[in-house]
Amino acid sequence: MRPLALVPLALGTLAPDALTAQRPDSLAADVRQYVVVDTAVVALSHVLLVDGTGAAPKPDQTIVVRDGRIAEVGPAPSVQVPAGAQTMDLSGSTVIPGLVGMHDHLFYTAAGGRAVQMSYTGPRLYLGSGVTTIRTTGGRAPYAEINLKDQIDRGLTPGPRIHLTAPYITGPQGGGSMAVVSSTDAAKRFVAYWAAEGATWIKAYADIRRAELGATIAEAHKRGIKVTGHLCSVSFQEAVALGIDNLEHGMLTASDFAPAKQPDVCPVALLGQLNQADPRGEVAQATIRTLVQHKVSMTSTLAVYEPFVANRPTKDARVLQAMAPEVRESYSKIREEIDSTGHGPVTLQGLQSAMAFEKAFVDAGGLLAAGVDPTGIGGALAGFGDQRNYELFIEAGFTPAQAVRIMTANGAKILGVDRRLGTVERGKLADLVVLRGDLAAEPSVIRSVTLVFKDGVGYDSGKLIASVQGRVGVN
Repeated sequence: MRPLALVPLALGTLAPDALTAQRPDSLAADVRQYVVVDTAVVALSHVLLVDGTGAAPKPDQTIVVRDGRIAEVGPAPSVQVPAGAQTMDLSGSTVIPGLVGMHDHLFYTAAGGRAVQMSYTGPRLYLGSGVTTIRTTGGRAPYAEINLKDQIDRGLTPGPRIHLTAPYITGPQGGGSMAVVSSTDAAKRFVAYWAAEGATWIKAYADIRRAELGATIAEAHKRGIKVTGHLCSVSFQEAVALGIDNLEHGMLTASDFAPAKQPDVCPVALLGQLNQADPRGEVAQATIRTLVQHKVSMTSTLAVYEPFVANRPTKDARVLQAMAPEVRESYSKIREEIDSTGHGPVTLQGLQSAMAFEKAFVDAGGLLAAGVDPTGIGGALAGFGDQRNYELFIEAGFTPAQAVRIMTANGAKILGVDRRLGTVERGKLADLVVLRGDLAAEPSVIRSVTLVFKDGVGYDSGKLIASVQGRVGVN
């Protein structure tokens, strides 16, 4: 077991006030090969800006970056670009804040039982896709993730900022690579250990019981960390009553909708019931009301559910090219089976209901964030799935400004780092994504990333993505 003394840099960067800009001269050669902009003062001129605040898109804006932070932002005619600045005319491009991935694992699972750690492909895919900050939201190899965070923070590996979540914690009916807790004392010991190792979040899983979840939440809050959950044995409303901070996946894991649910038991065939549930009915309204009143946020992961739905656009050429050949073959086969039969584990009605539930949650004042969850049958890849969420939000009825806010500022707020990043405003860290085209007019522009700025350092998106071709599912 790795001693605590060996990871001071990884642990020290977890606190919100420790977020400082990473300087270009601190980057190793393996990182610098992807860097295309490292000037101290840079001006991104004549862009369409969707700033993450929820404000309407602003045309013809200029953003000045100085020493890793946003020094000025406003209409191009009124922003004075400093002498000696590197000026980039980005007419025809959109700029948004760096995406904040709130369910962005550093492992990948796919059809056929494949499960691998993404220590190489994950950080490159996230950063290359415009995701500059992630929360791991459940780890399978926690020390690999602690070490990777340390490597990125020290400038030795390209990748996003990482907020570490402990390994999954579940109940006696669970198992596998997860920690099984069958007493409140065991739950407290688990939290105490991983809090000491630097985790800032705990992830509760489907079979955890109310007593152990309550003990987990109380111990986490005592130690200044937070708890989220992919729940089933405990309903959303029960979890809120226990003091949980965040809930994952939205409607398609909410056992509140199972009419015959027994206490501390995950209902059999819950997904089948949820496919038929009413996202606007009394149960939905009561659940949303409870979450909003207690200020419990929710994480959307629509992109991981879509590949289970028949006849959806789930064969993005970029995704297939990034997959290892055997992963591509397995994924393509299962997708063909789903499409040819016309039905999968998630129905089109179920997906649309999940969208409607999330829209109703936000309309009621709920705080919604987003992440990819690169698991399931493997069709939602790190980064690419984060991008796909934007298109799905637009399909769900959100405006471009709302969708961007969900994917940036809201995640930063949940993580407690919104004073430093998540929006394009003066004084904040210069985490910016440059997209070729008009994002407000065409949702697919979210895929057309050209440059990604993290701490004011500009990375070549295409080169980062090219470095993982044929490797997803291997490393």
